[in-house]
Formats: sequence, C-alpha cells, structure tokens
Amino acid sequence: MATGGGWAPARSVERHGAPRGGGGTRSKSVAPCPRRPSPSPARSRPAPDNGGSADSCRVRVAIRLRPKNSEDLAYGSDFDSCVELQPESKRLKLKKNNWICESYKFDEVFSENASQKRVYEVVAKPVVESVLEGYNGTVMAYGQTGTGKTYTVGRLGKDDPSERGIMVRALEHILSSMSFETDRVAISYLQLYLESVQDLLDPEKTNIPIVEDAKTGEISLPGASIVEIKDLEHVFHLLQIGEANRHAANTKMNTESSRSHAILIIHLQRSSRIKEENSSLSNDTHDIFPDDLPLVLKSKLLIVDLAGSERIDKSGSEGHMIEEAKFINLSLTSLGKCINALAENSPHIPTRDSKLTRILRDSFGGTARTSLVVTIGPSSRHYSETSSTIMFGQRAMKVVNTIKLKEEVDYETLYKKVEREVDQLTSEMERQQKLMKNEKMQLDKKLKESEGSFHDLRMTSNIRIENLEKEKCQLESAVKTLMRDLEEERGQNNLLSEQIAELEKLVNENKQQQQLENLSRMKIFTDTTKEHEKEMEELLRQLQEERRCSSSLKDRMSVLQQELCDAQSSTQESMAHELEKKLTKVTEEFTSQVQSLKEKISELISEKEVIYEELKSTQEKVQQEMLHRQGLEDQILRLKWSTSDICAEESKTSYGMVRSGSGLGNAAFVSKSGKIREALSGQRGTISKIFEEVGLPNVLALLKSEDLDVQIHAVKVVANLAAEDINQERIVEEGGLDALLSLLETSENTTIHRVTAGAVANLAMNGSNQGVIMNKGGARLLANVASKTEDPQTLRLVAGAIANLCGNEKLHLMLKRDGGIKALLGMVRSGHAEVIAQIARGIANFAKCESRVISQGHRKGRSLLIEDGVLTWMVANSTRFSHSTTRHIELAFCHLAQNEDNTCDIIASGGIKELLRISRESPRDDARNLAKMALDSNPAFLREVQ
Repeated sequence: MATGGGWAPARSVERHGAPRGGGGTRSKSVAPCPRRPSPSPARSRPAPDNGGSADSCRVRVAIRLRPKNSEDLAYGSDFDSCVELQPESKRLKLKKNNWICESYKFDEVFSENASQKRVYEVVAKPVVESVLEGYNGTVMAYGQTGTGKTYTVGRLGKDDPSERGIMVRALEHILSSMSFETDRVAISYLQLYLESVQDLLDPEKTNIPIVEDAKTGEISLPGASIVEIKDLEHVFHLLQIGEANRHAANTKMNTESSRSHAILIIHLQRSSRIKEENSSLSNDTHDIFPDDLPLVLKSKLLIVDLAGSERIDKSGSEGHMIEEAKFINLSLTSLGKCINALAENSPHIPTRDSKLTRILRDSFGGTARTSLVVTIGPSSRHYSETSSTIMFGQRAMKVVNTIKLKEEVDYETLYKKVEREVDQLTSEMERQQKLMKNEKMQLDKKLKESEGSFHDLRMTSNIRIENLEKEKCQLESAVKTLMRDLEEERGQNNLLSEQIAELEKLVNENKQQQQLENLSRMKIFTDTTKEHEKEMEELLRQLQEERRCSSSLKDRMSVLQQELCDAQSSTQESMAHELEKKLTKVTEEFTSQVQSLKEKISELISEKEVIYEELKSTQEKVQQEMLHRQGLEDQILRLKWSTSDICAEESKTSYGMVRSGSGLGNAAFVSKSGKIREALSGQRGTISKIFEEVGLPNVLALLKSEDLDVQIHAVKVVANLAAEDINQERIVEEGGLDALLSLLETSENTTIHRVTAGAVANLAMNGSNQGVIMNKGGARLLANVASKTEDPQTLRLVAGAIANLCGNEKLHLMLKRDGGIKALLGMVRSGHAEVIAQIARGIANFAKCESRVISQGHRKGRSLLIEDGVLTWMVANSTRFSHSTTRHIELAFCHLAQNEDNTCDIIASGGIKELLRISRESPRDDARNLAKMALDSNPAFLREVQ
C-alpha cells in the first residue's frame, strides 16, 4: 500500500476558470506573469456555467427526497409528508401545516424515484469531467441521519450495478477516460472520527496531521495512504476495506448510522500535452513553456459522505454514542458557520474551528468545482431538521468558488530523462577514457617490451650468430667427415655387394658343377657295375663249365692215370687260383669305386645340409627381427599405457623432480615428494624396464614423431627418466637435451611445454648439464614459454628449471642476459602459491651464490637481482605467502644485505624495517643470524636503525 511516493508537488501553473460544461461557451484570460525562471506562472479563465448565468462558479446544490420507510408509514397524522416536490420548476415546498408552506429553488430536485445513475450524471459527472481536465472538484452529501447520504455517495452495488453510488461511478468514469501509459490515478480513503483523521485503508494510521502550504494555501494530509489503482475490481476491494473500517452504530433513526465523516480523495495526474491537443488550449501553454518540457495536469476530487446531524432525544444515543454525536454536530456546525460567512461575504471565515472545515477549505470559497447533494426525509416529525438542511443548501448556493487549472512542470520525468542521458554520456565518456587509457598503457607496454626485446634480441642474436657460425663450422666439418665416411662405406658396400654377387655366382656354379659331376659319376658307377656284373656272370658261367668239364675228366681219367691226376689237379688248382686272384682284384676295384662314389655323395649331402642350415639361420634371423620389431611396438604401447596411468600424478611428481643443488629446498615439500615417489616407484620401475628393453635412442627418436600423442608420451618418459641421476648425463649425450629444447622452441602444445619444462628442470639438477643448457639457449627458451603461457603448472615447472640454473654462480651473467631473472619475476603475475614458491627458491639460490662469489672477491658491484627489480618485490611481499616461501625470501634478502654495494638500494626500498623484523621474528636461526650480522657490520644500517 503506497503512501504518496509518486505525488510530490512540482512547480505549478494555475489557470483560473472552469472547464467546458453542457452547451456553455468558454472564455479565458491570462494573468500577467514574470519571465522564466518564475516558479509559478499563472493563467486564469472564467468558467461559464451550464446555464450561462453570472453565478457560474458558485456551488451547485441538488436536493434528493428519501422514499418513506416503515416508520414513516406507521406514523399517522393529518399530513404525513411535509415536503412537496416540483421537479419541472426545480422547486420544493416545505409545509409546516396545512396552511403554511415555504418554497425553495435548487439547481436540481430529485424525487424519491430518482435513479442512482441520474443523480450521478446531474450532480457528480460535471465535476468528474472537470477534474479530468485538470481542475479540483468536490462532491458532498449533507443531511439528517437516515436520509440516504451513504446510499447516494458510498453504495458499492457490486452485485447490482444500478445501485452504485457516486464514489464507484466516479472512479469507473475516471478509469475509462484515462490512458495508463501516460496518466495515473490513486486514492486515499479517510474518516474524521472524534476530530481525529484516520486512514480507512490502513487503520493503524490515526491522528493524521493536516498541513497547509504557506505559499499556495493547499491542504495536504502527509502520512495518509495513497494507493494507485488500475481497474474496477481493485476499487471495489479498497472501498470494501474502507467501509469495513468505518465507524457505524445502530440508532433509533438508522440501523447503520455513520459515526464519522468519510472522505474519498482521488488524485489524478495526466499529460498536459495530450490534454491540450484535445482541448485546443495550447497557445498560452506554449507561450510560457517550450515544447521540450514535460507538463502534467494534477487534479484532486473529494467525495465526502458527511455523518448525519442528529438529536439525542430522537436518535436514542447513549454512552459513547453521545460523545460521537457531539463531535459530529460540532463539525457540522463549524461547516455551517463557514458556509454562512461565505454566503454573507464576511471578511473572516472560521475554517480553523474544525478539522472538517480545514479539509474542505478548497471546496467552499476555494479553487475547486463543488457539487452538494442535500438529502431529506418526507416525515413531518422531522420538520425542523428538514428545514435546517434545506436552509444549509440555500446558503451553500450563494458560495462562489474561483476555479483554477493547475499545470505543473513534470520535473520528476524531466529529471529522470536528464539523469538517464547524463548517465549514458558519463558511461560513454568513461568507456572512451578507459579505452584510451588502456590503449595508451598497452602501447607503452608494447613499446617497452619491444625496446627490451629488441635489446635482448640484438645481444642474443650476436651471441646466436657466433654460436651458429661455430656450429656451422662444426657442422660443415662434421658433414665433410660424414660424407667421407659415407663414401667409404658406400665403397665398402659396393665391394661387399660385388663379393656377395660373385660368391652367389660361384655357389650357383659349384652347385651346377657338383650336380653334373654327381650325375656323371652315378652314370659311370652304374655302367661299371653293370659291366662288372656281366663279367662276373661270364666268369661264373665259365667256372661252372670248367667245373663240369673237370668233373667229367676227373671221372674219366681217374681210372687211367693216377699219376696224371695229381698233375691235372695241381694244374686246375693253379688256374682256379689265378681266376680267384682276378676276381678278387676286380671286386676290390669295384668296391673302391663304389666307396669313392659313396664318399662323393656324402660330401654333396653335407654341402646341401650346410646350405640348408645357412638358409634356416637366415630365416631365423629375419623372424627374430620381426619379433624384435613387434616387441618394440608392444613396448611402445605398454609405455603409453603406463604413462597415461601416471598422468594424474605427473604434475606432483614432476614438481618432486625439480630440486635445488644449493640446499634451499622446502623440507616439507621434499617429504611430500618422497611419499609421491614411493607411491609411484612401481610405475617408475616399469618405465625403467621398458627403457632398458627399448633403448634410449629409440625413445628419443619418438620425440620427433608426427603423432602428437606419441610425442607427448615420449616426452613424459624422458622427463621421468631424467628424474634419476644415473640417466641425466646419458640423455644429454644421446641428444635428448637438443630434442627437448627444440620442442620448447617449435611446439605450441601446452602439455608438451609443461612436461618438457619438467624434463629440462630435472636435467638442470646435474651441475655438468647446467652449462650445456645455458649454452644451447635453454634459459631464453624457458623465458619465452613463461611469457606466452598462463597455465600455473607450466609456470611452476619453468620457474623450477630457472631456479635450478640460479644455483650455479658461473651462469648468472648469462642467465640475466637471456632474460631468466626477468622471466622469473614476471611469473609472479599468476598468483599461484606453488609458482611463487619456486620463484622465491630461485631468488634465494641466486642471492646465496652471488653473495658467496662477492665474499670470495671474484666479483664486485650491485646485485644483478636489484637491477631487475627483485628487491622491491621482496620488500613488498616478504610476509604475504606461506612459511616456506617467506623463508626463501628472508634468506635471499639477508644474502643481498651482506653486499655493501646494495646498501643504498636496501635503505631506499625500506629494507631496514624488513631486516629488523627478520632479526627478531624469523623462525629460522640462520636467517636471524644473517640479518643481525648485516645490521651490525654495516654502519649505514646502524645509522638508519638509530
């Protein structure tokens, strides 16, 4: 429920006169007004009445007769009605008895049969239309209690529209005539009870003050609820709330007698431009206000349901009701006095005698158009009250109001419009300024970076050119040597190829010759065997014939000559002996030939077996090579699987790989890293076994693979191998460092940058590798990666690698020249705790080694760290980070303080306070001792402390 937030007063323009009504004419005159900026230029127009009479601005009064009720009908007399209406002549006769009567004329006379609609159209509609045009208006009901005032004014008629009273019909008329896009309507519903103004929409608000503007004389009720309405349902809801909260009581004259004056205030605000276009009255407005100023018409309609006057003896009031009746009659009496004074043109109007007259000050004798409906009853029992009511209406008809049109500059809309434009212009200006500032900062930054990079590039390019020339010479000599070796190898290969071809040819020829010889030998052996068989058969046949002959001769001559038997037998034995000798000789020759053939055959078979064995061994070698190749592929797959299993722990493990050779590592982190290493020892063992089986050259060859996944896994394997001291020198000797640096320079993949930086950091743990890394431009490549990436894990590993290089005092100048210190400090932008921990460790390593070199007399002058702004950062951030990071910063600061050439810079940066803090509060004894020693040994520090 609103409380008037959107109805604040603005600079007003007043137009005197009344709006158009009926068929009358309109005339206007503009009062003189000062030039702008005048707070309230005014214009006045006389408002003609419907009838065009001279009293056109007077209060219009209509009288309404209540029908007889049951009490009137039950009361018997000679004349039961004391009122006679003459609607045609708009007159009323009041009869005191059958002989005496008085006649009165009103603006309108309503009989007991008059409808609510006709009463509204005659009494209230002209006032409502006037209010819609920008004038104030008042519609009020006055009369004795029980004569129908609340019925006429406040009847809701929600179920029966014909019963609706003036309040509902007026709001319905206003809502139908307004555009909610530009117009606003709101209501306040009050009651005056026991001279206390109370809010009927918010009963908790009581005794609301009545405030009068000292300049304009306008009456306002600050604190009263002002509710903006949009539709008729909302109106019914609010009026029902008000009626429920209004005080009423049962009396003899009225069962629902109102015990308070009800006042409905309707606030309207309409666009003046639209209004004046419709009314064709814009000439004067445009003369006073330009077209670009938003103007609004603000008007106010008061619908007042007065409590009825009553006599205690007739109403039967008692107790608290008597007090209520007293205050009602007092306020009505005060209103009557004001009406009398206005009717008689009295110089003093007693409006301050009652709160009712103060609220209605503008309605009678003011600037509002006012219509009064007077309600009376027909019964002669209430003749005196009826006569008093009629006389009140007659006096009210003599009151003349000066109607004024109130036109205001809508400063709220104008302010919002101007404020919106100012905000837009301000935001646009700020945006442009911010863009210009950002562009300027970016250009300055780019200029500084370009100058620095140009200087660094010029220095590094000179060194690079020298290195490239040296490398070119070395490469040329190496190429010549390789070409010479290649030519020699080609010659040897050609000779070997020729020898192999000749050997193959000889082998083929030998095979063919052996085959021919074997065939010829087999043929000769077969032929000889056949001949020997034939000869043996012939000899056996001859032997058998000889044996037959000898047996026959032996039989024949046995008888004849005994002597010859001996000779013949000896002769036969000698011949057999010779034949046996010949047979034995032939057999031996045949056997020797067969034996020689068998030997040759066995030799051929053995040669064949040797050739078969060689062929078999060759096939086995080829198969072994295939198996070895398949094994390498399987090992690569196992390597991918094993490395993918430890990807989740890679960043933590690689952080454990980054260690310092100067003994400034974080003990808590080393313990944590040790636990991680123990947890991953099984996987490391698997990788080492695969490495032993595959071989380092094969692993390094995979770094040049075109497959990105293979390349990433290969880099991870090399990084894990580099974490072990026994593998570091071998990786560098086999060209692993060159391959890693090449990946840092050429690859755009963030994962490769991160893992490669970790591998380089692990290799940098070896003192012999640090110089090689620097000579090959490792620090420059690491600084380049740090400037391009925002990944905290990559920055952490890059910072760890540079921190390890900072532990070698021989490389400090080269490290600064290649931008390593600047890159180390630049990585602070990430804000990541682990990155800053590595930065602090690197600065501590650098400061400690530099302090040792200066103390030994090998170098003099300011610290290289101070030249790159490290001292300022340490002073500003010495206590912002974790204990381990703070310890590194404190040690670095104490080592810088040992060099007297740094004294002025330390004093200028406010480092004396930091030294004092370290000497008193540092948890490490070595840091406290170093700080105390620096303070005690330096006179300048002592003077600053004092």
